[in-house]
Amino acid sequence: MNITSTSTDPVSMRLTVAVEENDYKAKVTEDLKKIGRTHQIPGFRKGHVSLKDLERRFGKQVTSDVINQVVYEAVMKYIQENKLNVLGQPLPVEVKELDLKNQTSFTFEYDLALAPALDVETDKNVHVPYYNIEVTDEMVDEQDKAFRKRFGAQVPGEEFEPDALVKGAIMQLNEDGSVKEGDDAIQVVSGILAPMYFTDKDQAALFEGKKVGDKVVFNPRKATGENITEIASMLNIDKARVAEVQGDFEMAISEIIVVKPAEMGEELFTNVFGKDKVHNEEEYREAVKNMISGELQGNSDMIFRWSARKVYMDKYGDMQLPAALLTKWLMTRNEEMTEEKAAEEFSRMESDLKWQLILDKVVENLGVKVERDDLLEFAKGLAARQFAQYGMTNIDDETIAKYAENILADKQYAGRLHEQVAEIKTFNALKQAVTLDEETVSLDRFKEIASQI
Repeated sequence: MNITSTSTDPVSMRLTVAVEENDYKAKVTEDLKKIGRTHQIPGFRKGHVSLKDLERRFGKQVTSDVINQVVYEAVMKYIQENKLNVLGQPLPVEVKELDLKNQTSFTFEYDLALAPALDVETDKNVHVPYYNIEVTDEMVDEQDKAFRKRFGAQVPGEEFEPDALVKGAIMQLNEDGSVKEGDDAIQVVSGILAPMYFTDKDQAALFEGKKVGDKVVFNPRKATGENITEIASMLNIDKARVAEVQGDFEMAISEIIVVKPAEMGEELFTNVFGKDKVHNEEEYREAVKNMISGELQGNSDMIFRWSARKVYMDKYGDMQLPAALLTKWLMTRNEEMTEEKAAEEFSRMESDLKWQLILDKVVENLGVKVERDDLLEFAKGLAARQFAQYGMTNIDDETIAKYAENILADKQYAGRLHEQVAEIKTFNALKQAVTLDEETVSLDRFKEIASQI
């Protein structure tokens, strides 16, 4: 078998494959004999069919399949050995039925869409903007307030607050506003409401300014957004009776439970950061500031990725792509796609394809590789954030590690996790390699920058 190549332009190549009978004959014989051994052929005992009969019955199809197989394998081997960066798949120039009756030698042609040769810089000569978000005292105060509330205590209060629980008797009302009486009346002697979770905020607002001893008329259907389960739970009735609940109810407030914020001190420090991590208010505020800064850095890194893409696309984005071949390749992937639609599809993917080719060179230049330890550390971070969502900020390392291993064991999630870690490692390495034009900006200014993406 002989393969020759010709380049029509820097990003296109045509391979010509010349096939002789000795390139495929032995494989055809092998496959025919396998059919004889493994298939039950009418008129013959299994395994007792002559090669001549096999050739007569299956020779044409098997020969055609084998020729196509050996040719395609040879093309792929040629691509691999010559280290050709092919976009898409090799495209046959012409698809036609082989004349096996009159020919034993054949010629095939394949077009290859090649990635353009890129010399991408990843050194200090490259300048990329990097925006740090200023952490203000107001941000620290707000986060401190949230922590104090999260780790505070529930205590009786005199007046309703936005996050308060309200206890009392809940009575069904008639249309005229009087309390409904009788065996069918819905009455809850010891009811509990959490207006902060009401779907309808106007219903929650009815409790504003109320004190112990006051009465509030509200509508359970509106308050819950017609949620049958929540209505049944609120009124202590079966779901089957929820249909009866159409009008208003009255709650006589007997108790208001409010959150008393945690006091500044060792207990708060331990709950937020763990034992012996913070020792006084100054260290606590500095730790809160660092926490906020760390969380905001993710936003800064996100904008850095966008900025890096813009810088590199401005410099290398005018690369030549094999548009005609890639359009043809898109058509081979979907028989219903017309040439016009394929051209539109290529136009939509062109920018992302160019960026991916640039990014591949960045990864190659920086030698970025994803190891299992990288995946494990990332999974630990995910686990810690998941625990933190439920207020558990001081989980021990052993529990975090075990939870992380469970995350990595999820095969459906593993591929996406690998992509995330690869992206993070690539841009972290790029941050170290290039020159960062750093600027500290306010959160509002940062939002303006982000809105331009």
